[in-house]
Amino acid sequence: MCHWISSMPPPGFQSAGAVFNCVTCHYDSCEFPLDCPVKEMNAKENKRIQMWCNVPFHLPVDMEVIWRFAEEVNTQQVDQFNEVTAGMDRLYSIPSTSLQHQGTYQCEIYSGRRSIVRLYFYLAVTPQVVEGHSELQEIFDLSLLPGGRLVPSPPPLPHLLLLLLLPSPLLLTACITALLLLLFLSLGILYRSLKTRQSSPPEQVDEDEDL
Repeated sequence: MCHWISSMPPPGFQSAGAVFNCVTCHYDSCEFPLDCPVKEMNAKENKRIQMWCNVPFHLPVDMEVIWRFAEEVNTQQVDQFNEVTAGMDRLYSIPSTSLQHQGTYQCEIYSGRRSIVRLYFYLAVTPQVVEGHSELQEIFDLSLLPGGRLVPSPPPLPHLLLLLLLPSPLLLTACITALLLLLFLSLGILYRSLKTRQSSPPEQVDEDEDL
């Protein structure tokens, strides 16, 4: 015959997660302790992060949820936490993370005056500067060939070819001016040559031929 008075859940574990066994006359605990192990989380700076205070067993309707925070440290010591919010919301959300949000968050669920469970979340925030350096390092690593050699860059084009491909406005102006001067000089020489031929006297016919 079972004795209900002497059958109590083991201390330090949740009575809500225990089932009474009439064969052994004691509670079979689900072995879900009051303080859960710390869950580590990572977030980039200025990003949104959410933490859920969920447990794998039924919670009473009159529960109360209290969120606490211990800045910068990874700890489960209760005296290092400061209360942040209290109510029935098991979701804690940070819209935009910063370095001030790095630390351990504690979620404690109460029913009346009795504590049911405490969950811990350690949040590590990565600064944007470090994130940018990591991206540059990844790009540099991708540019390396096996053996640590850099990918060769294409050979440079000759200087004259670059000038032909990408002429500057000043160079174009100088070229056009030189061509115009050369054209005018050629026309002037041709004009003087024709003028000299027209002004020369005709050859005299030998008068001795009439004799």
